[in-house]
Amino acid sequence: MRDYRLLCVLLTGLLAACASEPELPRDTPSPEPFQATEVKTLEEVGQGSAFADQTGGGIFATVDGEAIRLRLDGTRAPLEDHPGNEVMTGQARAVFRLGPGSALVEADNGLFLAESGWLLAPPWRDALAPGLTATAATSDGAVWLGHPSGLYRLQDGVLSALKVNGQALDGVVGLAAAPAEDGAPGLWVLRQEALWVAVRTAPGTWQVRPVEVPLEEKERPVALVGLGASAVGPAEPWLLTSTRLLRRATDGWREVALARQPERVLAAGRFLWVRAGGALLVHDAEAGTWGEVQGLEGQSFRVLAVDESGCAWVRRGAEAVALTRGPVPRVLGLHEGMEVVEDALVVHARLAPGGEPVSLTFEVAGEQVPVLGPVYSLGGEESDGTLRPYSFVGMEAGPHTLSAVARYADGSEGRRSVSFFYRPLSTVALGWEADIRPIHEARCAKCHVSGPGRPLSTHAQWKENAELIVTAVREQRMPADGPLDPQLISLIQRWAATGANP
Repeated sequence: MRDYRLLCVLLTGLLAACASEPELPRDTPSPEPFQATEVKTLEEVGQGSAFADQTGGGIFATVDGEAIRLRLDGTRAPLEDHPGNEVMTGQARAVFRLGPGSALVEADNGLFLAESGWLLAPPWRDALAPGLTATAATSDGAVWLGHPSGLYRLQDGVLSALKVNGQALDGVVGLAAAPAEDGAPGLWVLRQEALWVAVRTAPGTWQVRPVEVPLEEKERPVALVGLGASAVGPAEPWLLTSTRLLRRATDGWREVALARQPERVLAAGRFLWVRAGGALLVHDAEAGTWGEVQGLEGQSFRVLAVDESGCAWVRRGAEAVALTRGPVPRVLGLHEGMEVVEDALVVHARLAPGGEPVSLTFEVAGEQVPVLGPVYSLGGEESDGTLRPYSFVGMEAGPHTLSAVARYADGSEGRRSVSFFYRPLSTVALGWEADIRPIHEARCAKCHVSGPGRPLSTHAQWKENAELIVTAVREQRMPADGPLDPQLISLIQRWAATGANP
């Protein structure tokens, strides 16, 4: 009998061990303390969400409810209601990312696009009541809007709700564009304290399924963000829970074991910022490093927005300040995740506020290109001062990283790395009438024929403004009612690069 009882005890323990959840693989960061480079602004920025532009500055709502644009040095840049708007913005509440250089402003009179110094009123501006919680852009050109009432897709200038069996996906609090568990392009959704992933199965058709997260007893999800893809690694979702930080890597879920409990998390590009136990940490996924901002101990601060250059805008007490790990230069002409189809591109750097560097060097495709100021152009300058394009001919198709590295007399270094995808230019020439005019009529004519925009109704006008048009659609600043599908953006780029033929 005694042996039988002992056997039962052993079997019970064995079954309990088998039934218990296996311990997650664990990352144990050791953040390196650093003194951040600070840029302060005199503007009284509010505590609501904001948009940080990777070229410097961003769009913010002030404590008085005004939507403002800030430059890299913290000064105010022009931003006002477009004269063609049928309604004015009113009081601004919060700002959300829309594209690489554009933002969505939530205001009294609906949603407005902030682009090139203007606040533009799209036709769907009043479709949603105030209360946006998150935005994310997927590889098919859609921008997703999370709202307590549901999940909405903005594509081809049309705002529509994504539903499952006729039911709205209400209670959305977080979004992240990253591959699903099977590697298919997906959108991760945090709603009602549960995680879901949406995968497109056909044009206009999405499969939405729940995701099993290895949570402990009484642990609940709190926030969801996503790191972008690069030549170093794929995009991946990160989940903040009530007790810890998790990431969904290619081999499954992993715990990121921080020394202090994480409280808030934001991400942009390959950078992730975490407020943990009153400290501010930053993870550079490209370099695989962690850092901790010094000088914030005992201070009240809130992270408002972060950008792809590794900058965080923080409201510290009553002031707003941009924090970076060193004087990071900004890259203009190439943005994070961009598809390059031209054989040549004008790319230059903008220095961070402060002293001049001893040198600035671009690194791309294994080549180091020293450049001179004040324009710091990758391709150099023509005799008349015009910036010369840099040739990508000979570069292999696929993902690449371009870095602008500024080195200073005190030995410090500022580095901005931009991940992009190079797709060599096709030799097939496109025509305005057959290939571009249908895009113009569907998405551009309502503003650029009889509307408030620049006249663009003929081939001659498109050809004359081809460079401006390519820049605007590539940076997803136009059309005014939402970004184009990536295939259409590529079509416009290729048309312009092959001669802008009629």
